[in-house]
Amino acid sequence: MHTRQLILVSVLAGLHLAAAAAPEVQPARDDEVLEVLTVVTRNRPQNPAPNQAPTARAADPGAVALQARQDIVMARQTGDTRYWGRAQALLTPWWDRADAPTDLAVLQATVQQGRHEFEAARGVLTAALQRTPGHAQGWLNLAALERLSGRYAESLRACDAVARAGQSLYATACRLETQSLGGAHAMASQALRSLIAQAGDAGQRSWLLSLQAENLERWGHDGDAAQAYQSSLALQPDLYTAIAYSDLLLRTGQTAQAQALLAPLPETDAVLLRRATAWQRLGDPQWKAARAELNTRNTELLRRGDDPFLHGRELALAALWLDGDAQGALALARKNLLLQREPLDWWVAVQSAQRAKDAEALREITLAIQAVGLLDNRLAPLPATASAPRSNKQPQVKP
Repeated sequence: MHTRQLILVSVLAGLHLAAAAAPEVQPARDDEVLEVLTVVTRNRPQNPAPNQAPTARAADPGAVALQARQDIVMARQTGDTRYWGRAQALLTPWWDRADAPTDLAVLQATVQQGRHEFEAARGVLTAALQRTPGHAQGWLNLAALERLSGRYAESLRACDAVARAGQSLYATACRLETQSLGGAHAMASQALRSLIAQAGDAGQRSWLLSLQAENLERWGHDGDAAQAYQSSLALQPDLYTAIAYSDLLLRTGQTAQAQALLAPLPETDAVLLRRATAWQRLGDPQWKAARAELNTRNTELLRRGDDPFLHGRELALAALWLDGDAQGALALARKNLLLQREPLDWWVAVQSAQRAKDAEALREITLAIQAVGLLDNRLAPLPATASAPRSNKQPQVKP
């Protein structure tokens, strides 16, 4: 989940506190913690501009939670990092407080995760789940963080806790996503087909289809994966899924199709990087302006005092794809692996080592992949133009 930026569909807390603020939502079960568990909507919500001051009253945790969740959705779907700041400002009265409502603590961890502060997010989630062990969304977030770190056994344990919280469909999908990373592609594919058939709404089906597409890519079934991505996007447009599908198209040499898919998307760093890559491969000089814009954005991060190496994946990909600097990409990719270990992170490290002709680095990276237990067909030697999908998407718990 680069920040699942990534980019990515966000994981947001389903809030017991917020139920009072939204009485029209009917609970799915008789439970004191969650009202209903569903997939986050991918349609852009209505929300104030990010430079407007938060309006939720600090004395009303439910109102704060509702607005913070809106801001998090906007941050994920637009790539505008100011929305992370809005969400944090709303949560400030409870930030890092041991007595914060569990729902708000989970939202804090979501903000931290969105900013790639993964260890801090894990600590907040662990403490919150000790207080409220039946909080399904918290366990889903933790499972995703463990997958991101390459800790698959720990992720499976968190998925089991989702099941104990009474959310069987999401627990099953959580397990299948994790097991697929370990190589259980055929089993995961069959089970995901069954879940998709059972899904109760378009949002659930879209999310499950995106998980199926990623599983199929890891398995090496690119044609079927493309169809799953298309079906997911047809049900519900989503930035994360569109970027993942564009990566498949770039990897398989369908550059013009990738550019067409990327053209209407918000100009996040991830999108701009892929547009520039497509333009460069198509011989379009627009890629140079896009590369310059990415450099400007990195300079702005430094000016604000942010750590650009929290975005090491994009830095490494830009060096590899746009600059042809395999040695520089390898150094950045290896540093990024200290922060996150999703398939794309391993992929850029492998590709950089191969292009740099650094056999020792490639051996070390390969051994590390084996130690983690990741089995992904795309990590075999690939053409120089290859790409890989983004981080795993997660469902949303809603009030």
